Amino acid sequence: MTTSDKYTAHNKGKFYVFWGGNRESFTKSDIHFTGDDYDFTLYDVVAHDKPKGWQMDYVNPARMTIPQTNLRIGYFINDHYNISIGLDHMKYVMYQDRAVDYSGYYPNQGSYGEQLPNNQLLLTEAFLKFEHTDGLNYINTEFCRVDDISKLFTITNTDKFQVNITEGIGTGILLPKTNSTLLGKERHDDFHISGYGVSAKLGLNLTFFKHFFMQAELKGGYINMPDIRTTNDPADRASQHFLFLQRIIAFGGVFKV
Repeated sequence: MTTSDKYTAHNKGKFYVFWGGNRESFTKSDIHFTGDDYDFTLYDVVAHDKPKGWQMDYVNPARMTIPQTNLRIGYFINDHYNISIGLDHMKYVMYQDRAVDYSGYYPNQGSYGEQLPNNQLLLTEAFLKFEHTDGLNYINTEFCRVDDISKLFTITNTDKFQVNITEGIGTGILLPKTNSTLLGKERHDDFHISGYGVSAKLGLNLTFFKHFFMQAELKGGYINMPDIRTTNDPADRASQHFLFLQRIIAFGGVFKV
């Protein structure tokens, strides 16, 4: 069998799908809150993700949305380039009980255990709880290139084992399910289209027996959400923007229809 006869020698016309998990990091963010009787900004707010570790939730259909996950479906338009659509289900949790600088005004100042000297606030839960935990949903399209680098490892039969590198760019919308309580108001936790994102990634793909693969990616980007719902009152809104970095491990299949 020559190289050109191998199934893995060409990608044009193939579909792929993968499912995996991620960990995330976020840069500091200024968050601006507005409502009928308040308008204030918190500066350099720090947040973290909410990992669950390796467990069966990743493959349990009833609980698949609980961990931080990645789903992607793509199509190769030629041997090197593919287009795809996917959901990056991230989680963003503001650290509580941190001191932050602020500006602006809000009602009942000092009644939430939040006021500190030097024009700072303590992020108590009575004052503010702010999470995108179901989640920070980045629904995006990607345009990617894939190159077979098996020869670098002296692999001759790529139908048994193949090593590829991939890189790409993407853009999409943010559909977070924001879990927040603000200034003693009723908890809010609904999906809402809040903004957009752009991203770029670099990945390593290991394909086994032509059809099965594991893929590790580093994916970074920019998220801008100017329209975040914070309470059940439509007048209450927040806005923020920040950079993110994902570390992704996914498992999938590639096939022709």
